[in-house]
Amino acid sequence: METNGLWDKISPQLRQAEKLAGSATYFGEMVYQFSRRKTAAAGLVAVIILVLISALGPVISDRQYDYQNLAHVNTPLMLDTVEIDGQYYYITSNMKVTQVSPEGELLNTLERVGDDSVQKRFSFEISGNVYYLNYKYNPPRLESGDGTVLSKSRLFFNKTYPLGSDSLGRDIFIRLIYGMRISLTVAFIATLVNLLIGVLYGCAAGYAGGGADMVMMRVVDMISSIPLTLYVILIMVLFNNGGFISIVLALGFVYWVDMARVVRGQILSLKQQDFILAAKTMGSGSGYILRRHLIANAVGPIIVTATMQIPAAIFTEAFMSFIGLGVTAPMASLGTMCSDALEGLRSAPYQLAIPAAAICVIMFAFNFVGDGLRDAFDPHMRK
Repeated sequence: METNGLWDKISPQLRQAEKLAGSATYFGEMVYQFSRRKTAAAGLVAVIILVLISALGPVISDRQYDYQNLAHVNTPLMLDTVEIDGQYYYITSNMKVTQVSPEGELLNTLERVGDDSVQKRFSFEISGNVYYLNYKYNPPRLESGDGTVLSKSRLFFNKTYPLGSDSLGRDIFIRLIYGMRISLTVAFIATLVNLLIGVLYGCAAGYAGGGADMVMMRVVDMISSIPLTLYVILIMVLFNNGGFISIVLALGFVYWVDMARVVRGQILSLKQQDFILAAKTMGSGSGYILRRHLIANAVGPIIVTATMQIPAAIFTEAFMSFIGLGVTAPMASLGTMCSDALEGLRSAPYQLAIPAAAICVIMFAFNFVGDGLRDAFDPHMRK
């Protein structure tokens, strides 16, 4: 009797593949769906790298965010130097002549031996010879004793300040690390507030229903109707405590309302399902039903919402610091770094580009992770 191959034994490879396909756990399926999105995986890697850089910042360099050297004001990433007797010299924006090592490190700054205000030039002594820094030109130029202009000869990578220095001679790289620390701290606080307050409040409102739900959600509407900026200003006035603490308190007070709305909607939808009615019939208490059934089944939207709100919190902190309501000097923040760089935007655009790029990378990274989580928890993506 012919079977046309319908009853033939399957190969060991197919049997193993079916076994693996049928043994996938819910968490394993989430990881698989998340890893399929290259942008989500890249965002997660970027977040991990940013956390490591922020945590290991003091180990990388012994400088602090308030370290400054007025002799090294506005030094760029690349140093265009002049060679004199086999040595290299760089002219800073505040008209100082600094020696540069062959490795690109900024060494000692030369002392002026004369100031000719008529000719608009400073004189320096290098290897027993007198040289002039003529500042009637823009940019200033070095001249030998007979007036010969010394042309730029070699370009060095700034090893002393890998990302350059700002208008006060502070290391942008170190300040960027501390600025990312503040941004990631805000991200952690926003997530913690959403999970602790938003989830509990939304669960209570959705599960209670009726008049209690209406009153609780009207409170949410009143809180969310006032802009976050006004909360920060109010906290600064009431507690006489400005800066980062005011932003943290404001976030803790109002940032959970969107999460509460999302969780409430999920609970209202889930509590009408048959498995909730079965749990009530079996005598399960409200706390058990909330913990083991409702929140467990709403964990996907909760995680996605928390992740997607992180970039908004980071941008809020950067904006507050930019307009002067954030961290106070000399503490570094990405927003304050952007604000400080506006004055020298034409002469030193890198001072604005670097912190702005850091803000974009952080926000894009968390957005990509949020998109990946949203697709991973979407049942339609598993078909």
